[in-house]
Amino acid sequence: MTTAKKRIWGWYFFDWASQPYNTLLITFIFAPYIKDLLGDGSRAQAVWGYGVGAAGLVIALCAPLLGAIADKAGGRMRFIWLFSVLYIAGSYGLWYAAPGDFNLTLIMLSFAIGMIGMEFATIFTNAMLPDLGDEQDLGKISGSGWAFGYLGGMVSLILMLTLLAEGATGKTLIGIAPIFGLDAEAREGTRSVGPLTAIWYFVFMIPFFLWVREPRKPGAMSTMAAARASWPELRQTLRELPRENSLFAYLMSSMFYRDALNGMYIFGGIYAAGVLEWQVIDVGIFGILATITGAIFAWLGGKADSRFGPKPVIAVNVVILTLVAIAVVYISRSSVFGVPVAPDSRLPDLAFYVCGGLIGAAGGALQSASRTMMVRQSDPERITQSFGLYALAGKATSFIAPLSIGIVTDITGSQQAGITPLIVLFLIGLILLFWVKPTGERRAA
Repeated sequence: MTTAKKRIWGWYFFDWASQPYNTLLITFIFAPYIKDLLGDGSRAQAVWGYGVGAAGLVIALCAPLLGAIADKAGGRMRFIWLFSVLYIAGSYGLWYAAPGDFNLTLIMLSFAIGMIGMEFATIFTNAMLPDLGDEQDLGKISGSGWAFGYLGGMVSLILMLTLLAEGATGKTLIGIAPIFGLDAEAREGTRSVGPLTAIWYFVFMIPFFLWVREPRKPGAMSTMAAARASWPELRQTLRELPRENSLFAYLMSSMFYRDALNGMYIFGGIYAAGVLEWQVIDVGIFGILATITGAIFAWLGGKADSRFGPKPVIAVNVVILTLVAIAVVYISRSSVFGVPVAPDSRLPDLAFYVCGGLIGAAGGALQSASRTMMVRQSDPERITQSFGLYALAGKATSFIAPLSIGIVTDITGSQQAGITPLIVLFLIGLILLFWVKPTGERRAA
């Protein structure tokens, strides 16, 4: 394997290593388990919203400055090492969410630490994308990386469901007791999702650290000097940002549609557990379907991105996700799209499986294209700062989706009504996309 191919494959392995945090913890295993711990879907959805929203606020406040420091100091790898430690420590701590013997504040704090580690590490790995190939190849590289990540999430989810996570019977999906002698009564099989996520990341980041080499940055400052110089420069960048029409419009657009998409991922599992009364294993099967479609369409979306550019790929998938968000509100145990169904009907489950497949497909293609669009909108000399701003855009309103879902759910007492803010966020993102230039301000000028 040539050095260039090794670097690309090493970069892919970050997506493979980090995806279980999204797949296992945020969406399909740990989120519905929180509902089991608390015993009430609406309360769990509200607590989850507040916890994830608080973590998002920390990410939003710190991400641009970290990116600016890295651009001046170089050494993105140092930051990736640091935030990898947070990822591993935070995810491992979820083991202590034992039924009847847990501290909810500490569990949510542990979850937030891991999530912060994942998101900050992603800023620096995303900023490496322009160094991996020519511009016309970046869509394919980004899409293939995202697809590889989805495959990693799917494999980890299958392992979790077949070997560890116990259902209502105390058995896994294939009818065996959780391996390693884990106690199903104490939900040790399901709780092992935290250590599994930590160990998975530790093992599969090895190719990343072995094969990815960061180009040397001439004139790099020390980290402390970069921190002192970055703050005034960042303030200046933020002041001038509204004048860069295309970049500003894209950051604002992505801020809303990515927040809505994250809301779907964050609340999909807990929504199914509360509204459709699914067990962890049911949600996991839903997750396998979503990761399969996500992998396929992230790869296809990358090819479409390289051929047509990222903007049309983004627009089409935001429309699809808006329609899915509307559909989900009208699926419950008692009715599907307003049509009453019998209590034992499988139609609500089938309808939600279809929605899950669409969320995976559109979400995979959308996130991959969004990453390459950010490269097109960025100043190459400030690429990490740009991805810091991208993280800010992704998190500046990231508390709006979870907190608004938490608030609306609290007020209405309905998980279905609580999901409606996502529809508004997708539509705002779609409207703002109109002002985004496909190749960015500098190249279009």
